[in-house]
Amino acid sequence: MKSLLKRAAESKQRLEMIYINRDNQMSQRIIKVIDVKGSTIKAYCYTKRQFRTFNLANILSAAPVRQRRGA
Repeated sequence: MKSLLKRAAESKQRLEMIYINRDNQMSQRIIKVIDVKGSTIKAYCYTKRQFRTFNLANILSAAPVRQRRGA
């Protein structure tokens, strides 16, 4: 997971992730990773339109955003 996040930060690739917050609420986010440090990542969250810090342990899944065809 951490290597995917670091590669995304280097390539400026957007990721789609499923995240669970401290209140145990799940959400699906589109993010652009800015930095990976220790057990957190700093990212721009397109869903919330804000810079956010995410706990690595709370990321349930992450994958590159698929490009739409024919749009």
